[in-house]
Amino acid sequence: MPALIKTGVSGTITWLGCVSDREADLASAERSRVFASFAGAADEDHGGLTRASCSRVVTQYPKGTEIRNTRQFSVVSAEELEAIADNMGIERLDPSWIGASVVISGLPDFTHVPPSSRLQFATGATLVVDMLNRPCHLPVAVIDRHLPGEGRKFKAAAKGLRGVTAWVEREGDLRVGDSVTLHVPEQRAWAGL
Repeated sequence: MPALIKTGVSGTITWLGCVSDREADLASAERSRVFASFAGAADEDHGGLTRASCSRVVTQYPKGTEIRNTRQFSVVSAEELEAIADNMGIERLDPSWIGASVVISGLPDFTHVPPSSRLQFATGATLVVDMLNRPCHLPVAVIDRHLPGEGRKFKAAAKGLRGVTAWVEREGDLRVGDSVTLHVPEQRAWAGL
């Protein structure tokens, strides 16, 4: 019996991007196609099989510890980007301003898909959802370059809407316009909290 359930819920890739050097700029450059290798996208600064631990996992590892890279892709929802823009009181939030890798439309409540879900693309390429991507202050400067004074609104406006981080389980192309199907783990919600 499969451990993952094909939900029948599908969406479409509406935008792809890569951050080539996040020290220089968090903004991602738009692409029409990205090859997802086991190490992520070749020209993506978030790529690699491993990464240095950051503040998000400081209770598990001292900052800078080499760990498995489960943050190869930042995947966001087109509908949730619209909601963030509404929350900020702006017309549109460009996915490049927040360093997005993949924008998908059509998957409801996307930021809250269960960890370990699979996003399987038309080519067979598959990303594993690690966890919800918490909003941070890093996009503020990028947003302010385009909409002066509006960046400070991002973190609060994006709470619970920032998408997920993901890593590559099966290599393949991601292309704008391709479909994506959601597969979720077969398990009930954890009752321990």
